[in-house]
Amino acid sequence: MLIPITRQKFEQVIPLLATGSQYTYYWGKFPDFLKRLLISVVASVVVLLFGLFLGEGFDGLRLLLSIIVGLYWLWGPVYWASMRNRQMRSYKYSGFWRGRVLDVFVTEDLIGTEETVNNRGELVIVENRERRLNLEVGDETGFKTLLQAPLRRIYKGIAPGQVAEMMVMSHQADLGSITKTTDIYIPSFNLWVSDYPYLKRDDFIQVSYQLSKADDRETRAEGVVDTKRRRRY
Repeated sequence: MLIPITRQKFEQVIPLLATGSQYTYYWGKFPDFLKRLLISVVASVVVLLFGLFLGEGFDGLRLLLSIIVGLYWLWGPVYWASMRNRQMRSYKYSGFWRGRVLDVFVTEDLIGTEETVNNRGELVIVENRERRLNLEVGDETGFKTLLQAPLRRIYKGIAPGQVAEMMVMSHQADLGSITKTTDIYIPSFNLWVSDYPYLKRDDFIQVSYQLSKADDRETRAEGVVDTKRRRRY
């Protein structure tokens, strides 16, 4: 099932500014924090030197820039999450999609490399690998898509045949070509599968509920018409 939604609904479920879960995603782990902190320190030094070069007349500007760059370690995740949301909201057309889980499997993927020195002083490249869940979903039209997410224990109950829901984006008004998809919701477990949490989840569940009620009403109405037709003939 694919139902186009209004721009208002789309902007309701895809936030403009970072949500709490999106901020947590970009906050990252301790090395990510240290990287942002180092950028803040270096940028603060650059601003200080720049201010000394300009002289006392620019003390106000120097103070403002110092505060901004000095707190990059704190506001950086908000900026990067908001930019990612903005990219998603650049699609003109969107729809609510409901299908089924087609396949679930686990892979071990390369997520990065690090250079280090061993005991003999030799440069060694260390591969960082992560076990990831691969979730393939599709519908009766033949549409299929694959989502990868870090493996978590709560995903253990996912199995082929379960209902799956998500938002889809397109540059075409009829959604004939799906360009982008979001995180996937499994209603039977109230479970979300995602790498990056694009959606405002409470709002998406509300949209899902409203569309399901509308679809049920249409189904019942069609059933009444069919019954009348059978009686007529």
